[in-house]
Amino acid sequence: MDKVFANADAACSDIHDGAKILAGGFGLCGIPENSIAAIRAKGAKNLWFVSNNCGVDDWGLGILLGNKQIRKMTSSYVGENKEFERQFLTGELDVELVPQGTLAERLRAGGAGIPAFYTPAGVGTQIADGGLPMRYHPDGTIALASEPKETRVFDGRTYVLEPAIVGDFAIVKAWKGDRHGNLVYRAAARNFNPLCATAGRVTIAEVEELVEPGALDPNEVHTSGVFVQRVYQGKDYQKRIERRTVQKAR
Repeated sequence: MDKVFANADAACSDIHDGAKILAGGFGLCGIPENSIAAIRAKGAKNLWFVSNNCGVDDWGLGILLGNKQIRKMTSSYVGENKEFERQFLTGELDVELVPQGTLAERLRAGGAGIPAFYTPAGVGTQIADGGLPMRYHPDGTIALASEPKETRVFDGRTYVLEPAIVGDFAIVKAWKGDRHGNLVYRAAARNFNPLCATAGRVTIAEVEELVEPGALDPNEVHTSGVFVQRVYQGKDYQKRIERRTVQKAR
């Protein structure tokens, strides 16, 4: 039952080339900073990341992208990363764009053992009809486009079939966790973390505070330890802000 690892390097030591990794976080909020740094240090290549976004050029998943460790991203928003844009448009990176709610539900379904589900999101667009660019040739022409998806009508409304997402690994970040892997997230840092935690075959959780079993109120636990295989105490959190803005003086 004791799932504690010494540090990020130990917890992420078997992440291999070509692994499919689910990463919690929204923008730079609640991202697993220590696990990302450990993966960069390990140098695993050709990784497929499923995450709401790819961080920024010098932080979050952006540091793996800049180190040419990511070959594919499944995301719903990628607008804060210039290197992401460059790699995508020059054919160095595959990108699967997914509506944000659909991405969340695909992860939830993966964790619940549901293979696929129908949703109205994306009907009548390239999400359902196919043809959405996923990879470009260096000359700017499309090298790979999405395939059409199955649709079906329920009560007079059309829905598109979306597959669940399951990863080889999930890396998540929590506020508190115990040795059994029970996790508590704080405020907006909760975001995609619980969804990713349930959908990883091996879930690696870094926590700001590691506590003993029994210290967490069961009513406050967001992710049950049954979904977590490894947990470790994180350190040196920067908690950056993507775009700092201030109110104009009146």
